[in-house]
Amino acid sequence: MRDITTPVAASPAPLNLMNLDEQAMARLVLQAGWPAYRTGQILRWLYQRRVRTIGQMTDLSRADRARLASLAVIGRAADCTVFRSSDRTRKLVLALEDGLSVETVLIPDEERLTLCVSTQVGCTLDCGFCLTGTMGLKRNLKPHEIIEQVLTAQDQLDAGERVTNMVFMGMGEPLANLDALSEAIRRLTNKNWGLGWSPRRITVSTAGLASRLNDVAPLGVNLAISLNATTDEQRASLMPAVNGIASLKTLLAACRRYPLPPNRRLTFEYVLLAGVNDQEADAHRLVKLIRGLACKVNLIPFNPFPGSRFERPSDRTVLAFQSILRSAGLDVFIRKSRGRDVLGACGQLGNLDPARRERTLTQIESRC
Repeated sequence: MRDITTPVAASPAPLNLMNLDEQAMARLVLQAGWPAYRTGQILRWLYQRRVRTIGQMTDLSRADRARLASLAVIGRAADCTVFRSSDRTRKLVLALEDGLSVETVLIPDEERLTLCVSTQVGCTLDCGFCLTGTMGLKRNLKPHEIIEQVLTAQDQLDAGERVTNMVFMGMGEPLANLDALSEAIRRLTNKNWGLGWSPRRITVSTAGLASRLNDVAPLGVNLAISLNATTDEQRASLMPAVNGIASLKTLLAACRRYPLPPNRRLTFEYVLLAGVNDQEADAHRLVKLIRGLACKVNLIPFNPFPGSRFERPSDRTVLAFQSILRSAGLDVFIRKSRGRDVLGACGQLGNLDPARRERTLTQIESRC
């Protein structure tokens, strides 16, 4: 007779406090039988003080800390590799709990220190001039994984440093992960227990998901549109997936309807590709496309990455393109390329195979 034993049920994974929004945290506090103000206490420890263990929450009694530790853990990223560029840019590669990784970049520029944040592992789009697009979409990031990039970057700051601006321009299309993005921004901007960021210092960039632009407005942040082409034929070649979702005409119409707050402007980003979209005719068409919009233009000379078919235009070509736009009365800025030697510049984020990573990223600075 065959002996049949009942398998022992696996213990459920402990609750990750970082995964809880304010309402879920309030329910946990209620479950534990604590007063409602304990919700804000715990959240302040997580976001404002960036603790990694419940034992560090010293304004909770030992008994309450023990009770909380029996229910949950603080699931911060356990591993982070930092690549330091010769221009002081730092690229952080964070290991996620499922073995995937995500990249975020600290970009210094005079008095500013900008953090470039990712919203997906890989990208749902396939823009040909972006290394992330060659990965395909691995998965969306959860709200706490988006926030983790900010917390870990703060852990890496030198004495006297402060992040002044935040841009959601890293890996992924932010508006393709809108719910997680919105929740992350709520935690970033909450002044009671969150990081207390002003929405005016946060910019969300989209490759052009026109139907979702208005969903950004309630967040109060700045909106940037990655344009990169002046005809649908050109855009279909460079950005086939997003151009299939919304044509240039549809996208620009959505931009004109966008409810801009007073004294705010849209930003149009335009990656310049040598011999592709950097000609005088392209500049004149761009002027016509955005004429009448409250906007500024950021020109981004292409940042090469291994295997790309595109080339960076000459400085002379970039300046000539800028001059045409300025002559038409537009505010136009040339984005400095920072962190190119560690693949930390615009369009260079993404997983390389180990051999290529070893050749390209040789300046490992530290581990968190």
